[in-house]
Amino acid sequence: MSDDIETDLDEAEEIRAAETEARVRAENKAERAERAERMAREGAQAMAEHRAAQVAVDERTKRLRSLRLAKEASDAQAAATAKQEATEAKAAKDRARKTVARKAAKKD
Repeated sequence: MSDDIETDLDEAEEIRAAETEARVRAENKAERAERAERMAREGAQAMAEHRAAQVAVDERTKRLRSLRLAKEASDAQAAATAKQEATEAKAAKDRARKTVARKAAKKD
């Protein structure tokens, strides 16, 4: 009879061990599924943040490029104006010099 009791105890212990193992597997599977879902959410969020940052960089680049082009156009205009003023000043100086030379020639 004691052999029967030991056999029954062994079978009950094996059943409990199998149930425990099944429960642990199910918990592990649930944890893996939860972790995979969390990683997918975090990955999607990270990708959205990356895309938003890239859009912000692109917008700043466009704004800075337009500012640079406007400054270059303004500088070119200022250089052209300065060159024209220098040319006009030289022409006025040459006219004045010729006038002085003519007056000096008339006096002689």
